[in-house]
Amino acid sequence: MTEDPELTRREEPRPRVPIRIEEALAALAIAAMGAITFANVVTRYLTNISLAFTEEYAIALMVVMTMLGASVAVVRNHHIRITYFVDRLRPVMRRRAELFAIAITALVFLGLAVYGARMVWDEYRFEETSPGLGVPQWIYSIWLPVLSVVIVLRALGRGIRVARGNEQ
Repeated sequence: MTEDPELTRREEPRPRVPIRIEEALAALAIAAMGAITFANVVTRYLTNISLAFTEEYAIALMVVMTMLGASVAVVRNHHIRITYFVDRLRPVMRRRAELFAIAITALVFLGLAVYGARMVWDEYRFEETSPGLGVPQWIYSIWLPVLSVVIVLRALGRGIRVARGNEQ
């Protein structure tokens, strides 16, 4: 027996700031990664010259894409978890467990934002440059604390929706 997809489809949460922003930026990041990697491969095979410096850009874009994906996962409630025990709780306790998980998520990414900002400040202050291109390293690193703050805000927004009972 197959289930009706209309009945099994979950309603997407309705955050005030649309998650299309993160989705579009993640799509741009993955497209740019694909383009520079493709250019590197084509150049290597046609001219026998490697564009090894593109690895710096690809790694930075991968971090950006991962953080944007984490933000979308927080909003959509698609983060990794084991629900065996939580699913067996009463609805009130299930909501409390969800709020606890959201609070822990916010705290972890808040810590990442704080320590990431300190790292960026040290890279700026000591004029650290990237190994391949000699670009100031903080230009690559700044996205870690910035996007961590975005994830904290997304988690807090979701926490408010769960606390109000607008979302499970």
